[in-house]
Amino acid sequence: MLEASFLNLSGRCPTEGAVSVRPAWEVQEREGAATTAWFDVRLAFADGARVDVLAVVRETGVSIEDVRAQPALSLDDLAALADWIEGPLFEVCGDGPREAGACARPRRARPAWPRGIEGRWLVAEEYRAAQGEGADPVLAVMCATGRSRRRSLRLISQARDAGFLTPRHARR
Repeated sequence: MLEASFLNLSGRCPTEGAVSVRPAWEVQEREGAATTAWFDVRLAFADGARVDVLAVVRETGVSIEDVRAQPALSLDDLAALADWIEGPLFEVCGDGPREAGACARPRRARPAWPRGIEGRWLVAEEYRAAQGEGADPVLAVMCATGRSRRRSLRLISQARDAGFLTPRHARR
């Protein structure tokens, strides 16, 4: 008797419901710091049932701050709710749809850079290209790797040690 009063999301087909995601607001703590964004997510069905969710997207992942449903959600429905809103929410966030079971992870602030000898060779290429253009080679490596000045100087010295760049000083 009690089961009939719940929405029963787990028993519904995804084509039965329409999910809409709208940005509510966004907060950036400091300039250049990570932002926190709130999204209004609505899941509506043809029979008049609906679920309104306030989702928070942070650097560390996604959490649900508020849920309102008509009729009410059971605990099983609450667990199934994530599967319903995950894809549309990540599409709006710019991260694309996720695979089922994939954990929410923050987007990388810097591009992936290969490690080891390949990374050193690419650092040397960036360095020489910037020198050839008359630009600051350290800044070029910083932009290419997304690393700090200190880390970029370390990468450049590793490229020198590997023999991809000429030594800084003539040995006596």
